[in-house]
Order: sequence, then structure tokens, then C-alpha cells
Amino acid sequence: MAFDLTLRQLRYFAAAAQTGNFSMAAANEHVSQSAITNAVLALESGLGTRLFERLPQGVALTPEGQDFYNHARRVLDAARDAVHKPPFRSHDMRGTVRIAASYTVLGYFLPELLARFRATYPFIEFDLRDMERVDIERAVHDGDVDIGVVLLSNIEKLSRFGSQVLIRSRRQLWVAPSHPLALVDAPSLKDIAAHPYILITVDEGEQSTLRYWKKKGIAPNIAFRTSSMEALRGLVAHGFGVTVLSDMVFRPWSLEGNRIEARPVLDAVPQMDAGMIWQKGAQLNSPATALQQFLIHACGT
Repeated sequence: MAFDLTLRQLRYFAAAAQTGNFSMAAANEHVSQSAITNAVLALESGLGTRLFERLPQGVALTPEGQDFYNHARRVLDAARDAVHKPPFRSHDMRGTVRIAASYTVLGYFLPELLARFRATYPFIEFDLRDMERVDIERAVHDGDVDIGVVLLSNIEKLSRFGSQVLIRSRRQLWVAPSHPLALVDAPSLKDIAAHPYILITVDEGEQSTLRYWKKKGIAPNIAFRTSSMEALRGLVAHGFGVTVLSDMVFRPWSLEGNRIEARPVLDAVPQMDAGMIWQKGAQLNSPATALQQFLIHACGT
């Protein structure tokens, strides 16, 4: 049965999904918490399904909520692009942008944004390179690449570059629904350390993970290391272990279709920042400037 759906409802729902907290979503949207709550309740009533699990510390998307969030984000992105009118925009602009990206952002963040950019600038070509973060830094510094898209939180001396955060993604516990930790609303790192841990190694995942564990004075019980995100999902979904990873790469199912759930971590775990770097002080050409400004606009930063 059809029901009236507004962009405001989708925006409030997306804000709640991104923050995992109605009051924080309300603060970000500059509205009352009841406005967020009412929007979510109206969507759940109209769709006939629960979009969020209510937890003591906030909310978490249900599998149906995650699916709806993916659709809602595309609608909001399309609406934002439709009204995007930068002063330099020219639909017939031509040229090439040299972009380098690391594994995580290339696989889970950048392709959809590049597709949206191409819809606005159909004659701009991409020279897209898959590179390690250290190699991207070198290529940007030497002028071999116009824009690097990387995990900014892994760069030690970010001040060497011009930079812009595009997304801040919280890290949460990934767990199978049947796992004992799935019954805990917000497990601590100490709780997590009592169970086998699946550690992702790609994109400096091992170093960044162990960094915040070490700061807490606890070590995860590492059962398996892998560079494959799909292998990690499968192992977690089948209950062989748990992991803590960012929402940017979260999917509520494994390749085989088994469910994975996310839980907030009680301890302060650093978020993952992804964004752009470019040569400091350099004048980007028009296509590169168009992409730079588009990404800033598209990500709402």
C-alpha cells in the first residue's frame, strides 16, 4: 500500500541511521528529538516493518532498515545533485582527472560518487589508479596524481597536503545473531577480547585496529587474519569470531546470505576518516577542481 513519503522524513531517518542515536541526529539536523522520532515512526508504519532496534545506548538498523537506508541514501543523493550548481559548472567541460585510491575507498566509497560526477560532467575522463596509501601520498606530493582518496586517519603528517574529510564512519562490533555478544547491547573491548577475533589486514587494518586496542591496554584474541573482506564476513556470519569495523564497509549479510549484526562498542573507539588529499599550494586544473568541489558537496562536508 502506498503512503506519502517526504524528503524530510528520509533525511531524518538517514541522520538517525548514521549516528545511531535519535538525540544526536536531532542535534545534527537542528530539530527536536521528537521530529526525528515521528519521522521514523511514520516510515515504519507506512512500510509495515521495523527499521531500527531500540537499544539502551541508541538505535541500530535492522536488516530491513539497512536495505531501506541504502535506497533512502540514493534518493537523497539524487536530490542533492539536482540542485548542485557550482559557479564553475559546465556540462561540456573536457579533460582528465588523475585519481588514486586505496582498497577500502575504491571498493566501498568512491565508485558511486564517480558515477554521480560523470552524470554531471559526461566528457571528463578518469585516470583511476588502485594504489597503497604510502604510494598515493608520494604520487600526490610529486604531482603525478591530482587527487588521492584515502583513509586520512592513517596519514601521519596530513599537514603536508591540502586535505578534506569526506566521511567520518564509526566503528562497531560485527557479530552473528547467534553469538553470545549479540545479546549485549554495547559490549566493551574487554568483553570482545574474551572471544575469537577476525582481523582484517588490508588498507593498514591491522595497524589501525591494534593501535586503539593497545591504548586501552587490552589485546584482541586474534583467531584469523585475512585481507579478504568477504572471507571476514563469512567467518563472522558463521560464528567463528567477531570483528570491529567501520559502518562504511558494513553489510548485514555474508556472501552466502547469512546475517551479520552490528553493535556499538562501549569504549571510545576512533572513527575512520576517509577523504581527499592534493598537492599543497598547487593549482588544480578545471576537471580536478570540479571533482574536488563535487565530492565536498556530495558528501555534505
